Amino acid sequence: MARDGVQDHDEVAAAVSEARLASVFDTAADGIVVINDRGQVLAFNKACESLFGYEAADLLGRDVKRIMPESYARSHPEYIQNYLDTGERKIIGIGREVQARHKDGTVFPIELSVGEAKTPFGRQFIGILRDLRSRKQIEDRLAKTQAQLVHMTRISALDEMGAAIAHELNQPLTAVLLYLQSVSRKTKHDASLDPLILEVIEKAVREAERAGEIIQRMRQLVEKKAPQRESIDVRDLVRTCLEMAELGTVEGSSFLTSEFADDLPVLQADPVQIRQILINLLRNAREAVSDQPVKRVNLSVRRNGDWLEFRVQDNGPGVPDEQVEGLFRAFTSIKQKGVGLGLAISRSIAQNHGGDLRLESKPKGGGASFLLSLPIDAPGDDAHEQDSVGAGQDEGKEETR
Repeated sequence: MARDGVQDHDEVAAAVSEARLASVFDTAADGIVVINDRGQVLAFNKACESLFGYEAADLLGRDVKRIMPESYARSHPEYIQNYLDTGERKIIGIGREVQARHKDGTVFPIELSVGEAKTPFGRQFIGILRDLRSRKQIEDRLAKTQAQLVHMTRISALDEMGAAIAHELNQPLTAVLLYLQSVSRKTKHDASLDPLILEVIEKAVREAERAGEIIQRMRQLVEKKAPQRESIDVRDLVRTCLEMAELGTVEGSSFLTSEFADDLPVLQADPVQIRQILINLLRNAREAVSDQPVKRVNLSVRRNGDWLEFRVQDNGPGVPDEQVEGLFRAFTSIKQKGVGLGLAISRSIAQNHGGDLRLESKPKGGGASFLLSLPIDAPGDDAHEQDSVGAGQDEGKEETR
């Protein structure tokens, strides 16, 4: 009697254990496939069915090569036999990226980890498969975005440098032209001067005037154009910026966080340029907290009337008081590396969108807080024309200084 009771208890325990294993097998998010030492499929879970388009019944007892590309399928029996003969592990216990084949013939990347089990029926191999397509798409998208941002940064840097050089050259060139014109007027009434000297002075005046025209055309060339506005989902924009800002980090876990107010509207702006601003701010903040024992960088977004406010805060040492005034000037930097164009370009982009970028008062607890304000709706043509007229008037005033 007792012996029968023990046997019944063992059978129940085995049944419960088998049920638990079956539950884990079928509810696992990753694909699980079990094969024997002849490459025949012994088990194929539901995640694998979704991954490959096969029903388990289609593959049980069949060769696992059916879910492999041709190049893998040709070598697979040889790999198994080599392991059985030599015991040399080439993939068992080591996860790696390989290619798989869908029922429709599509080849796609997966991450494969293989384990081994010795059973009364021979050796069995358990493969854990994870679909890498979504990760690859994100990596490709990030790589393209990064390349686009690098290109935009170079173009913007050249624009800023061109405008700065043109402005700086214009003033001394104007002075030279005025001096030459003054000399030319006086020498024309002096009959004792050699005519060759008068001719040289007149040529110098003409060359100075031509140089002034060249610089003016340069300024027109680098003059900022209206941004290419699109409808932007703010949450997606912020997520992309955080991912880009984390590229190249070596920290085990991310300390870049984000906060969103409820019911954020769609933003009308140039997505590439706005990403450039936010990623620059996030990377600056990441560098600022690099020596802090506890690192905090947060990007928050909220609506303030007809404006969207992007605030990047960190718990770093903050901006020294003596450097606040020139922080947004071109070729000014508080970092050891860099030429000081990042913040100048970022503010220029923000203002070209009808917004602004500024450093806020020191937050409680220290650190720095940068606020990017952008109008939710794109300015109309009238506003843009008015801005252009205003800019032209300012430009004229600047020339007279």
